[in-house]
Amino acid sequence: MDVINCILIDDEPLARECLRDYIQKTDFLKLLGEGTNPTQINTLMVDNSVDVIFLDIQMPIMTGLEYLKNNPQRPMVILTTAYPSYALEGFELDVLDYLVKPITFSRFHKSAVKAKDYFQLKQNNAPESQKKESAAYFFVKCDKVYEKINVTDLEFIQAQQNYIVFHTSEDKYMTLMPLKRVWDILPATDFIQVHKSFIVAINKIRTIEKTSLKLTQETIPLSRNFRESVYETVTKKSLFKN
Repeated sequence: MDVINCILIDDEPLARECLRDYIQKTDFLKLLGEGTNPTQINTLMVDNSVDVIFLDIQMPIMTGLEYLKNNPQRPMVILTTAYPSYALEGFELDVLDYLVKPITFSRFHKSAVKAKDYFQLKQNNAPESQKKESAAYFFVKCDKVYEKINVTDLEFIQAQQNYIVFHTSEDKYMTLMPLKRVWDILPATDFIQVHKSFIVAINKIRTIEKTSLKLTQETIPLSRNFRESVYETVTKKSLFKN
């Protein structure tokens, strides 16, 4: 069984004690270190390969959300907090899960299993250099089953809060995953992000307008923030360039 290395960041001693106990009870988790503030995370990761961070939100010096905003390239993050009102902002920052204190072991274990599923998904895929060229299919967890999705069948991927919907030519599959994680699965040369909530298959695009793209059966919004990269991609694939 793969072991997932984790660190714990929380300024409350009792909260750390509770989570430390839960981690020790979970056979596929290994606690590498603890801290009381996000400023300690980089130090903890210098000599350790960290797969997941259990991160509190309200802490002195730097909050958990400030850390997320300042460090987009980071391990998986599971937020642990007494404030449920931050959930939406947390998921918009691509956290894996959001645990509200007091945290039961049952809820903690469910979150840990989610981390294990995502970790194994990354491990089972080919190395990054090969995966982007050769990935033909992948599996996503929908409810209690894993669904196989052929990359060539994908038309677009849509983010709906903390869920992702994979749209194929014949069906759609919903799974709990931040949109940012999709790039760990997809061959980047075949897909492009056109909106903060949409990634589309380049070969499924029929027409491109100023604020939208038309696929075979769907019209997808094209946002101003992604318009330049879309035009650049299209220009590279154009027969005639003006």
